[in-house]
Amino acid sequence: MALSDSRRLEPLEVSYSLAKALMKLYDYPHPRRLGRTIRGYDRPHAMRTAKMCVTVADRLGHPRDRVRRYHVACLLHDLGRAGLDRQLFGTIWSWAKQRGIPTRPREWRAIHPRTTYGRETEAFVSLYRQDLITSGVPMDAWAVEQIEMRLGYARRLARRLRAVKPKLKTLGVQWQSWMQQVMLYYYYPERLAKAKAWVRQLAEILVACEQFEAYSNQLRGRDYYVRNKESLQEAFAYLDKLGREGILSGQVLSAVRLLTAEGAFDYLLEEARGEPLTRSDRRYLRSLVDRRL
Repeated sequence: MALSDSRRLEPLEVSYSLAKALMKLYDYPHPRRLGRTIRGYDRPHAMRTAKMCVTVADRLGHPRDRVRRYHVACLLHDLGRAGLDRQLFGTIWSWAKQRGIPTRPREWRAIHPRTTYGRETEAFVSLYRQDLITSGVPMDAWAVEQIEMRLGYARRLARRLRAVKPKLKTLGVQWQSWMQQVMLYYYYPERLAKAKAWVRQLAEILVACEQFEAYSNQLRGRDYYVRNKESLQEAFAYLDKLGREGILSGQVLSAVRLLTAEGAFDYLLEEARGEPLTRSDRRYLRSLVDRRL
């Protein structure tokens, strides 16, 4: 059953005005053009992901006060990418993907175990600086920052959070350490090895919903994942892969599947895709009720 029109217009936990103010925290001063601002990249992705996350968290029984704070964390989950340069970022990471070069910290460390923890950005630059220059990428500080947005995400997120916490305080947001933990889980699952079970579950929900939305997001697919076609089947295949890797639990996967089968996310998927779901899409989504883990 689809959500009502009123719930489509408003986030489920924080007010629309607060969500809008939080989105402005993604804006970043342009490093090469004095007085210019780089508008936060793909804010609708953050909004849709957050709506999905609080829906799943609510279904799994998390208390409302916790879910309200969780909504803020989900809205800001990409804050470490404030200032993302679509063209430069896409060029660097499409170049890496074409060559089979790891693009996430845990994948990098699996192939390069001697890299000092937290220094994946420096290792990447050391190995591939000249190759990137030869490919036409100007390897200046701004290019290195685009690399850090993936391979050094924890470090860059920490810097951005320090910069915006005074603003969060004026907005009435009481930041808690677990909120940053859930934002880092996808790239740094090892950091939650000793976390409370509820923190780990909220982190898993964010990963599941963020990836589900991203696999339906034409803009993000083109600029960020180097895809030219979005597939619901591929989205759930990837979520299942994360389940096999121990990143997502069966409980979270089942909740996402059931809510999807009920139609809770149909309008969000249509917004992400920029077009209506086809009859085939809807038939596939409704069938997920029979594929729960």
